Amino acid sequence: MKKSVLSVLMVLMLVLAGSVGFAKTSYAADVSAGADLVSAYVWRGITFNDGMVAQPYLDVTSGGLGINVWGNMDIDDYDDTLDSGEFSELDLTLSYGFSMDPVEVSLGYIEYLFPAGGEGTREVFLGLSMDLVAGFSADITGYYDFDEVDDYYINAGLGYAYDFDNGVSLGFGAEAGLAGEDASAGEDGGLHEYLLSVDCSYAVTEAVGVSAFLAWTDNFDEDVLPDQDTDLFGGVGVSVSF
Repeated sequence: MKKSVLSVLMVLMLVLAGSVGFAKTSYAADVSAGADLVSAYVWRGITFNDGMVAQPYLDVTSGGLGINVWGNMDIDDYDDTLDSGEFSELDLTLSYGFSMDPVEVSLGYIEYLFPAGGEGTREVFLGLSMDLVAGFSADITGYYDFDEVDDYYINAGLGYAYDFDNGVSLGFGAEAGLAGEDASAGEDGGLHEYLLSVDCSYAVTEAVGVSAFLAWTDNFDEDVLPDQDTDLFGGVGVSVSF
């Protein structure tokens, strides 16, 4: 276990060092960091912790190339099934995005690491998004886990965003997931979960922003996604850009 945690920390340090170097050597690089305090950790409709979690992140982008480091630290112990105050997951993402007007294309690679225990895994993804009319947008992203799971997951969504003149932005979203048999949390593949969300953000300064969100998620079919401990969850966050 100690070797596993040490390996994860070494990888994280290398990525962070590369990100900083990438930002310094490229005048067009954008760097942002932040953290969200969330009432539960829910991913693709699955409850990984029904209590409070902290989720820090770092983003570095330049010329369509992006590096992201994201972590989940469990504040609650989920009925003594988790160790509170420890990172249970670290995700490292390398992505590239470009425009094929009117469609925006993104593709990339995700490394999932679990320093508290569990086998890590890897995904590649391809996403398409486009603006529709009057603040509406649509997107679809396909993921393929080519390591531990060896199956696909597809997420499609519709969103609406409105920017007020005072720096406040308001957004609404609706999305649904489709999972292969091995990628689902149940016995069968098919429509996995849906999620409805509302979010609000405020630009405190040009570099600092605060945000909040509220979301509801549930399954389509218990054979694809069994009933979970969390349906309603939300959180607040702060971000800083450099």
